[in-house]
Amino acid sequence: MQNLEHHECWAMLRTVSVGRLAITAGGRPDIFPINYTVDRGTLVFRTSEGTKLSGASEDAAVAVEADGVDPDTGLAWSVVVKGTAAVVTGTEQVLDTTQLYLFPWQAGRKDVFVRITPDSVTGRRFKVTEPLTWWTQLSGAVTTSQE
Repeated sequence: MQNLEHHECWAMLRTVSVGRLAITAGGRPDIFPINYTVDRGTLVFRTSEGTKLSGASEDAAVAVEADGVDPDTGLAWSVVVKGTAAVVTGTEQVLDTTQLYLFPWQAGRKDVFVRITPDSVTGRRFKVTEPLTWWTQLSGAVTTSQE
């Protein structure tokens, strides 16, 4: 395993557009897939009213995790951004943000932009072992009725 330098983390974040947003909702952790873009040392995503927006506004503490793998080299990476989230407000900021060409993957109105300002950005790169060492035919077997 290799820890990524700060600039390498940002470079990796720019190679994908989907990550997972971790928030606290109702005193419990929750996680949502988001598509995002990198903008001047921050992450921006679009959403609408709901749990995700409630947990990712008003300078809420959040985390975003994104990862990827290069099938040619077998090298995987994972980057975690921890920081605060706030709804983009103000005419100038909203107009500036709409120029990011950030389009939601899910249909429907997503007219609220949320900006995540990082407190920390960490990442690592590692070699993925051969699937035969971690995957078996039983990996997808249902073991309990609660799954």
